[in-house]
Amino acid sequence: MNPANSAPACLVIDVGNTSTSLGFWNGRRVERVSAVRGGVSRPDEAAHALDLAGAAGAGAAILASVVPADNERWHWLLSRLYGLEVEILTSATPLPIAVDYPNPGQIGADRLCDAVGAVVRHGAPVAVADFGTALTFDVVDSSGAYIGGVIAPGLPLMTGYLHEKTAKLPAVDLGGATPAWGDSTESAMKLGAKLGHRGMVREILDFVRSKTGPETAFCATGGYASWALEGFDGVSIEPDLTLFGLGAIWNFAHGLPPVLGG
Repeated sequence: MNPANSAPACLVIDVGNTSTSLGFWNGRRVERVSAVRGGVSRPDEAAHALDLAGAAGAGAAILASVVPADNERWHWLLSRLYGLEVEILTSATPLPIAVDYPNPGQIGADRLCDAVGAVVRHGAPVAVADFGTALTFDVVDSSGAYIGGVIAPGLPLMTGYLHEKTAKLPAVDLGGATPAWGDSTESAMKLGAKLGHRGMVREILDFVRSKTGPETAFCATGGYASWALEGFDGVSIEPDLTLFGLGAIWNFAHGLPPVLGG
């Protein structure tokens, strides 16, 4: 990416393993957020999500993708059908934070977006948990540098694996009311998933703060964050954080005014 004094309105797209989130970046915040399960493998649904996100009013798109095999198909869809210039976030993309990591190429693009978004909104030090297919923690230290984090199995992996590897445990829909007690197989599995993840979050956060200090702010994003951390003290739940961070990176890489707050 070559910094410039101006850049077109931009679509920000977070390509994940389970679903893809899209939004319209107006230079300060994300608008018209939409999502598609299965991503570009469902081209009609992907095109509908792009329409909802305002692709017709954008001049460019930037992808934060953890599914490299899908990048070429997204590029084709965005450039051929919508006429957009397409950029893909990599470890070589200029970032508004420092990266203190032995091999930056190993860092998932979504993790960089989460870290940038968290710093813009909360300052440093900060830790952000992303509840997706995996549960990832990303950490920025008091100097403002990304220093890595923790990766653990996510909620869908936990319940899906139990269903796949046992004869009698069913598939469980996560979300909804928390069971008062495990008085059925489904409620016992939901309790195990929710309470187990809350406990894991506490342990990981305590570990992170032992390295970065007790003043380290904590925020969370991802599809399961609100359900998993319902009633959890001291956390800010921010569903748009990844897309917001991607937009902040877009501004920085193109020499546009920095994003404040959000």
